[in-house]
Amino acid sequence: MTVQYALLGLLHEEPRHGYELKQEFDRVLSPQRPLPFGQVYATLARLERDGRISIEGVERAEGPDRKRYAITDAGRSALRAWLAQPLPPEPHLQTELYVKVVLAILLEQPLNELLDTQRRSHLSRMRELTALRLSKPLATALLADYAIYHLEADLRWLEMTTDRVEELRAHLRTLEIT
Repeated sequence: MTVQYALLGLLHEEPRHGYELKQEFDRVLSPQRPLPFGQVYATLARLERDGRISIEGVERAEGPDRKRYAITDAGRSALRAWLAQPLPPEPHLQTELYVKVVLAILLEQPLNELLDTQRRSHLSRMRELTALRLSKPLATALLADYAIYHLEADLRWLEMTTDRVEELRAHLRTLEIT
């Protein structure tokens, strides 16, 4: 998710301070990966520079001044356009796992051990995510489901690769490796 659009979305209903935006982002959008304060304020500065938000007011209190940010018409328009665009599918045609498999074959390393270790790692992470989704609020559960489905796809790929190791080994022998 792009942080700038998340902040625009959080500003859509009412103006907020940077601290409030960070707290709401962490609570609603990314409970497992809090947004660093520096990223919040750097993003707000870019949004202001680009005319997508404005400073509605500055409160002077103990500590630094607190700016209250409001979304502009240009920000609303940009947010609507972003929401209307589908995300491009990510084919992941060059993954680190594939590179490890090919290098293990080329270096004549034990491939079954690599695949089994990776499979155990995926299954362990899936167990963690399953426990998480059962004990956390809906937002976290949905994020855990998303990750589980990706891990399931990886496991299917590991199985398919295990079944096709000899075919891949033969293919790699036909390539000229310099």
